[in-house]
Amino acid sequence: MRAAGWLLISMLCAAGTACGDAATPQAAKDAAPVPAPEAETTAPPASATPTLPPGGKVQRVGVWQPPAGLEQVPIWPGAAPDMAGVSWPAESVLTADTPEALAGRTSQAVFDVSVPTMTVFPPKGRNTGAAVIVFPGGGFRILAVTVEGTEICDWITAQGMTCILSKYRVPKTAHHWDPDCRCAVTPKVPRALQDAQRTIRLVRARAKALGVDPDRIGVMGFSAGGYLAVQTSNVFAPAYAPVDAIDRISSRPDFAVVFYPGHLCRRGTTFDPGLHVSKRTSPTFLLQAWDDPVDDLCNSTLYARALDDAGVPSEVHLFAKGGHAFGLRGTGRAVSSWPTLLATWLRERGVLGDTAARR
Repeated sequence: MRAAGWLLISMLCAAGTACGDAATPQAAKDAAPVPAPEAETTAPPASATPTLPPGGKVQRVGVWQPPAGLEQVPIWPGAAPDMAGVSWPAESVLTADTPEALAGRTSQAVFDVSVPTMTVFPPKGRNTGAAVIVFPGGGFRILAVTVEGTEICDWITAQGMTCILSKYRVPKTAHHWDPDCRCAVTPKVPRALQDAQRTIRLVRARAKALGVDPDRIGVMGFSAGGYLAVQTSNVFAPAYAPVDAIDRISSRPDFAVVFYPGHLCRRGTTFDPGLHVSKRTSPTFLLQAWDDPVDDLCNSTLYARALDDAGVPSEVHLFAKGGHAFGLRGTGRAVSSWPTLLATWLRERGVLGDTAARR
């Protein structure tokens, strides 16, 4: 287990709350109650990130704020679908002291998201016209918005692509481990998938205003977010009743990048029966470490086999060491070479250049 990455996720999941694959025994072992956050009367602005002692953390009620100069916008014109009669605690943000963070010393995770949003990070330097929607992980309990969100967007924009950070609804909004019954649960309403599909449609609808090619919009997901990336790559029927003209636009990503996914490998090492991989499945870059202590490797190997059987253009990387939740943070291992591998794949796909067919 890589200490830094897993320690971070442990802290951001409030001292051991399960944040990985809902179907694994590890998730059951790690499940623990979430401490009550400190109450605040107003949402803390981005400038109010608390100063923490070494190893400290604090959880406060309030809406997560994006980096200074950026704006998060709701993805639904009114209330999100299928929320009638649903009561969740107010959104809160856990901030932890993490010296390994790529900017500053803190990392954040978001709890109890009932108003899903997206935050647009514009490209740095030359705009290639490509865009990537990022789904952070967190076991459909929390959203690890720093290590698997803002830090990732900084890399994406440095490549000349627009990054869209998705703050989708949690908790229990997709297949997850329920510590109360100590069992895996698939909710009747796939709220996280609803938000993911809507975000893709919204970005495509606003492509001109964003300076984005509507045929070069991809998704990138980590852990539970990787499962969302896989779902959107295969589930094209709307997961919700249309609310406006935007919902007539395709939600199929033009490419998908999937890191250490969970929730694909079900009991008995069987592939998620709700997913049907076909030739329409988005071309995929898939990566995981063999020693991942959270999401079993079968999540990647089963999906890789399904992609191959369906003839989907894909690239798969399985590294001996790396653990889980490493993001862009240095591991001192070969797995940290993934940015170069991914950039090469994106160029070969024509996402970052015109030298190859895109699809």
